[in-house]
Amino acid sequence: MSLSDKIKILPHEPGVYRFLDKDGKIIYIGKAKDLKKRVSQYFVTPERLTSKTRVLVRNIAEIQHTVVGSEQDALLLENNLIKEYKPKYNILLKDSKSYPWICVSKEHFPRIFLTRRLVRNGSLYFGPYSSVQHARGLLDLINTLYRIRSCRLSLSPEEIERGKYRECLDFHIKRCYAPCTGKISESEYMKQIDDITEILKGNCASLIRNLKEKMEQAASELRFEQAQNYKENLELLRNHYSKSLIVSPKVTDIDVFSLVFDRYNVFGNYLRINNGCIVQTLNLQLRMNIEEDKEEVLSRFIAEIYSITSISRKNGQESAEVLVPFMPDVSLEGKNIHIPLKGDKLSLLELSLKNANAFKFSQLKQEALNSGEHAEGKEQRGNLAVEMLRQDLNMEQMPVHIECFDNSNIQGTNPVASCVVFRNGKPSKRDYRHFNIKTVVGANDFASMHEVVYRRYSRLLEEGAPLPQLILIDGGRGQLNFACKALEELGLTGKIKIIGIAKRLEELVIPDDPIPLFLDKNSPSLKLLMALRDEAHRFGITHHRAKRSKGQISSSLRRIPGVGQATEQKLLLAFKSARRVGEASIDDLTAVVGKSLAEKIKNFFSRQ
Repeated sequence: MSLSDKIKILPHEPGVYRFLDKDGKIIYIGKAKDLKKRVSQYFVTPERLTSKTRVLVRNIAEIQHTVVGSEQDALLLENNLIKEYKPKYNILLKDSKSYPWICVSKEHFPRIFLTRRLVRNGSLYFGPYSSVQHARGLLDLINTLYRIRSCRLSLSPEEIERGKYRECLDFHIKRCYAPCTGKISESEYMKQIDDITEILKGNCASLIRNLKEKMEQAASELRFEQAQNYKENLELLRNHYSKSLIVSPKVTDIDVFSLVFDRYNVFGNYLRINNGCIVQTLNLQLRMNIEEDKEEVLSRFIAEIYSITSISRKNGQESAEVLVPFMPDVSLEGKNIHIPLKGDKLSLLELSLKNANAFKFSQLKQEALNSGEHAEGKEQRGNLAVEMLRQDLNMEQMPVHIECFDNSNIQGTNPVASCVVFRNGKPSKRDYRHFNIKTVVGANDFASMHEVVYRRYSRLLEEGAPLPQLILIDGGRGQLNFACKALEELGLTGKIKIIGIAKRLEELVIPDDPIPLFLDKNSPSLKLLMALRDEAHRFGITHHRAKRSKGQISSSLRRIPGVGQATEQKLLLAFKSARRVGEASIDDLTAVVGKSLAEKIKNFFSRQ
């Protein structure tokens, strides 16, 4: 039977079709609302097809099809078959890495840990997470709030009853309740696990309310130490919650999908929202080997995301509402798919598109590096990072001159700040500057940042020196706001791009934008910013240590009546250290500073 005869007998029903070549190998798999209409579209005059689609059609020797009950069934079957056969001309997932998950193990006294392997043994899995740093950040929060065991011991009631285990170090440093020795019942331990699963689902609001009630009750009963513990945990949860809060908490249980097209590459971003928080985000890169309708690509992307996240959705993380930039070519059972036009939901879609664009720039530049197009050494890679940074921050000017500020102090003592300068992506050490804080008393990072930024750029303006295109502040929203205030007082607002970098999740803080910018962890532009931040911290710490050491020397010698800077230098030159000055004999001291001052020095150290 010829291909045209096979097309004539195709049914007008939803299903999946498969094109095979002369060797019987599947070269393309597609889905259709109407099999006959969809397959017929390939067999038209060649002028109506793209060049790659014409090549596909020339290689078709056989057509097979499977009828299914609905469009959604067709989408799921198509997705599974593509994964199994990996046809040459289909949209293929380029990023095939295994994503990290957080597992709540199914056992007595469950453990919480990070894994890339899914074992279907009844354990709960949350994720996947596109960033392992984000997953580890969540685990750090959980381990700070709760005392969960990390050992792999078999803690059945019989084993605990036998008394075969002893408390480990985690118990003594208050990181575990030692369930292995029966110091906590399984029911009490499981209350912690219930709270943790709520955090992993993104349901922090109810936990915050409960902690607040417990804190207020403990305070009213004069249990102040316990109230303080509740307060600290409450602040940790609020801090985690506030970092993800992007819309009204009334906006809940929403999936957001967006796509950015670049010739035959497609870059997709997925956000899952719960109680106004982003609780999950994934980026995927797809490759189109023939030209596809954007609606069809979106359906494929949605199917791929739901396939990856199927386990977490079984754990009660299902969303009924879906936001998209345009409608996919299939409907999804039980899903309200629509295009937002205004308000918080439109802001969510714009955020997703912003992340998809950032992912696109990161992937394309990384591929350029890997392909050897920029293999001429560090200088080219530095220029590439600068260009990527310009694109990621939507800057008109190339940030060839970047300055980064960092504060250093220990409990308010010897406060200093540092400014490091990068030109063309490389350190310009001759332009580095130290600042001793002059107008701020105590450990006030915000006011200190205002002082050094104001001093730095008022000096450059006076000297007529060139200003940087980009300023990086090591810190969060508070430090950034005070730095912006200093620029405003100097009339530089809008003339220099300024951002902050927060250490916990390496998010970028932008003035007047409540939503942090997250760049891919392997992005050259983020690595450049992190290098600036780390260099500013190193340079500032070095100066702070030197100043602190000098202060310690001065405090032990210059407190002696009659010992000034010149005498201090004589003593240190002769005896090498303040300790040896104190240990020296009266005759040795007299030979350096005279008898009268030597007696004062001996009397001073004898009273210490």
